[in-house]
Amino acid sequence: MTVDQPRHPASWWAQFPEKSERFDLAYLTEELGDLLTAKIASPLLRREAEIALEVVVRSLNKPASEELAVRAGRSVERLEETVARLVERSGGDFSAGEAQALLDLMNGRIGEAAYGAEAYVKTQTILRVFVGALRMERFDTTIAVKMLAAGQDPAAALASGSIVGRYNWWPNWLLKIVTERAMSGTLDEGTIAALDRCAYAELSPAQSNIARRLLNGEDGLIAQHAVRLEHLGERDAAEKLRQGDLTTVALAVRLMPI
Repeated sequence: MTVDQPRHPASWWAQFPEKSERFDLAYLTEELGDLLTAKIASPLLRREAEIALEVVVRSLNKPASEELAVRAGRSVERLEETVARLVERSGGDFSAGEAQALLDLMNGRIGEAAYGAEAYVKTQTILRVFVGALRMERFDTTIAVKMLAAGQDPAAALASGSIVGRYNWWPNWLLKIVTERAMSGTLDEGTIAALDRCAYAELSPAQSNIARRLLNGEDGLIAQHAVRLEHLGERDAAEKLRQGDLTTVALAVRLMPI
């Protein structure tokens, strides 16, 4: 059964290994391979695909083993011959898209494999596999996948995933703001540094609510708090707040007893 969704070109998927020196091809092959074999309708072909995939993954996990490499090569060749034979016997009526995508995967053509897989597997599911294969530490997979699914560039999505992953201890209200800024493409290290001050400010629930509204740029509230800062002698901070300086938000709310 095919999935009706736009597909990314093979070149788009091929970017991912370049984003991490720890890219785990064995993990990608096993996880995406399992998704593809499950879609093969013919029980006999599916079983042969499962056998080939198992040997290929074992070989990728033990690259020094020449014996496994030879066995993997033979298993892939056998599967290729089986697919070709079934297509020939059917007069071209046999659909081998899932198996062909799997063959691309086991032959290391991961871009072509992912492009083919998108015809049968939801894009977000494939994205989670690719992001998981990056093996990035302190990384927020959810935000990265959301951004990628929304059409954002892999470099930007992975950068945001790394930033958010470092600060997953932040309160939920602040993480929500970070997520919104990441999705809008306005999240950078400067913004994170400013938001970090709010995270360390130990704000009360009421103060947190005001901070959230200030960070979201509510003009009326910003004007009100700027005036109050001026009354407290914090004229420089008041002017910065009016100009949209995020670093003054924590100061503004902490100086305002709620």
